[in-house]
Amino acid sequence: MQNPVIILGAQELGVLALDAFQSNDVVVYCFLDDQVALQQKEVNEITVMGNTEDENILKLLGKKCDVFVAAEDNATRKSLTKMLKDEYKVMPVNAIHKFSYVSEHAWLGHGNFIQAGAIVNSNARVGDNCIIGSRAVVDANAVLEDHVQVGAGAMVNAGVTIAEGAFIGTGAVIVAGVKIGKNARVGAGAVVVADVAAKQTVFGNPAKPV
Repeated sequence: MQNPVIILGAQELGVLALDAFQSNDVVVYCFLDDQVALQQKEVNEITVMGNTEDENILKLLGKKCDVFVAAEDNATRKSLTKMLKDEYKVMPVNAIHKFSYVSEHAWLGHGNFIQAGAIVNSNARVGDNCIIGSRAVVDANAVLEDHVQVGAGAMVNAGVTIAEGAFIGTGAVIVAGVKIGKNARVGAGAVVVADVAAKQTVFGNPAKPV
């Protein structure tokens, strides 16, 4: 990556993304954030230059700058990614921390955030706009569809499939071969030994619906 990066979102996720880019000596040009109180101020020495629809800044995309979406919730990340694709013909770059490990035989889509200490092993597939937290593991042949979030220290074992929009909590363990349905939620520390249906929430060891 040679171009400077504009980060959409200057709150917690944006600050973590900044750290990931800077760990790889990538220049962050600015933040854009819709919270007025943050605008024209500095966050970790990077200026919040406007809101996420600021055409004067976004016109740099695809020419002089790349972009990363660091909005705090899935719905906003989806909306901003669609706007970037439709109006500016660009897709967000990946933010991969220097101290993570991604196998050269893994496959990554666009706009993913892989935090420090995370591991993505051989032949794993990660879609678009996923977040893989610090020290989380996505093991061989696991599949993360778009907009999946895997919390810090979670273990996604070999051959697991996690459908679009699902959330895996901190320290959860998904046993090999299990399927997690679309928009399902797995609680922190849960041990999932059976498939989880779409939109279902599970907690506990072994994990059960709530």
